[in-house]
Amino acid sequence: MSDFRHERFPVGALYGAAGMIGITMALVFGMRFGVVERPETAPQHRVEAKVKVIVERQFLFADRADGALVVTDATNNTVAMILEPGSNSGFIRGTMRGLMRERMLHEVDRKGPVTVTQWADGALTLTDPSTGRIIELGSFGGTNRAAYAALLAKPAPGVTPAAAGPGAA
Repeated sequence: MSDFRHERFPVGALYGAAGMIGITMALVFGMRFGVVERPETAPQHRVEAKVKVIVERQFLFADRADGALVVTDATNNTVAMILEPGSNSGFIRGTMRGLMRERMLHEVDRKGPVTVTQWADGALTLTDPSTGRIIELGSFGGTNRAAYAALLAKPAPGVTPAAAGPGAA
């Protein structure tokens, strides 16, 4: 068994670690109090660049007794999509669960609409007006982005959105 009682810990490593922690704390508090400029977010960039909205719709999400998630267009109160239990709708369910949790934490109405927006720069965002939360859907991959893009797509002539089912275009 080795005896390390007489060996010294490298003091330079302690000074280096303390310096990194100090710089990190200074940057965090500097950004928090406006001393250091924060990097521009994607929504701020769109406002500054005057990127146009291509399509924007508001939706209400509600659980049905059988476990289905019913997506309703908030402007005309028509069913836009029904996500049956066991369907490939985990991303939508997960994001809505997160938004509802955040609404609960902010103590706002959990039944309010959310906005899905397609931008001219190709971005797709999910916005919760009651909390101000904006989710860039493209950052979760093409398949997950397509789940919300399907909500913005118009149904085929003669097919109602409810009849079209999940992923209808």
